[in-house]
Amino acid sequence: MKSRWPPSVESLASMNTVRVVFLVVLSLGLCAVPCVPEAQSQISVRRIAYLTGEGSISPKCVSNSRRAVGSAAFLEGLQSFGYREGQNFTIECRSAEGKYERLDALAAELVQLKPSVIVAASAPASLAAKRATPSIPIISVYTADPVGLGLVASLSRPGANVTGLSALASDYVAKSLQLLKEIAPRISQVGVLGHGVNPTYAIYRRELESAGRALGIVLDFGQVNALADIEVTLSAMQKRGADGFLVMHQPFTFEHRQDIVNILTRYRLPAIYGSQEAVELGGLMSYAVSVSDVFRRAAYFVDKIFHGYKPADLPVEQPTNFELAINMKTAKALGIKIPQSLLISANKLIE
Repeated sequence: MKSRWPPSVESLASMNTVRVVFLVVLSLGLCAVPCVPEAQSQISVRRIAYLTGEGSISPKCVSNSRRAVGSAAFLEGLQSFGYREGQNFTIECRSAEGKYERLDALAAELVQLKPSVIVAASAPASLAAKRATPSIPIISVYTADPVGLGLVASLSRPGANVTGLSALASDYVAKSLQLLKEIAPRISQVGVLGHGVNPTYAIYRRELESAGRALGIVLDFGQVNALADIEVTLSAMQKRGADGFLVMHQPFTFEHRQDIVNILTRYRLPAIYGSQEAVELGGLMSYAVSVSDVFRRAAYFVDKIFHGYKPADLPVEQPTNFELAINMKTAKALGIKIPQSLLISANKLIE
C-alpha cells in the first residue's frame, strides 16, 4: 500500500480537527482533577466562642463540670443542624470558674480570636461579651430580662449585636412560689437563696416580693457568693424562721445544686428549685424549662448568624414550656402528701 505523502489539504484539515478535539478533552480531564479538592478547600470553617461564668472547662468545651450540661447540649444542637467540629466549625470555650471579675478579660481574649459568633451562657457572661465587642454577634443564653439588663432594646427587635434566649416568662417567679405554697399550705416564711453577684438576683427579688405579698408569705432573702456561703446562709434563714425554701435558678445555684439539695434535705423542709436536675438529685420539686433544651436551641441562632442574619433582626425567645417535676420519694420522707391536682399536672414524677 502506497503512503500518501505529502498529505492532502483534506487530510491535514482532518488531522487538525482530531488534534483540537483531543486537546479540549485533555484539558477538561486535567481540570477535573483539581476541581474536587479546590471545592472542598472553599468550605467555610467558622469559629465559635463560648463564654460561661461557672464550672471548670477546657478551651475545647471538654469538661467534667456539672455546668457542662449547657455546653454539651449546645454542641448536640449544632450537630442537629449538620455542623461537625473540625469540618465546618471550631469552638473555643472560656470559663470564669465562679470568679466573675475574670469575665471581662476572658471576653476580650475571645474577641481577639475573631470568632464569627460568641455564645454567652449567662447574664454576667452576656454583659461581659457586650462590653468586649459592639460588632461580633452575641447569642445570650438563659438570661433573665435581657431588656432590663440593657442587653437588647426589645425582645422583638434587639437592635444591636445581641439576641438569644431569655430565662424568664412573665409569671414564672410568681408561679414557683405559688406551687411551693400549694404543696406545703402551712408555710408562712420562705427563705430565698440566690447568687448576689449575678445581676439577675435583683430581678428575681423584685418579682418574688410582689408574689409574696399576693400570697401572704414573708420572704427572707439570702445572698451567696461562694460555695462556703451556702450552708451558712441557709442555716441562718432557718434559724430566723423559714419553714420553706425557694432556690433561684442561676448558674451558681445550678452548678452547686447537689450541695444545696444535700443541706436542705437535712433540714427536712419543703423547697422548690429552678431546675429539674436538682429534683433528680433529691430535691422536692421544680418548676422550670429544660436547661439542655435551652442550650440546644442556642444552636438555631448560631445557624441563623452563619446564614447571614443579623442579631438585631432575630427576636429574643422567651420560654414557653415550663415543666413541673416532683420527687415522690423526697415528699414521702418529708411527710408531704402531694395534692391530686399537682399529681395530675406534674410533667415528671420521680419515684
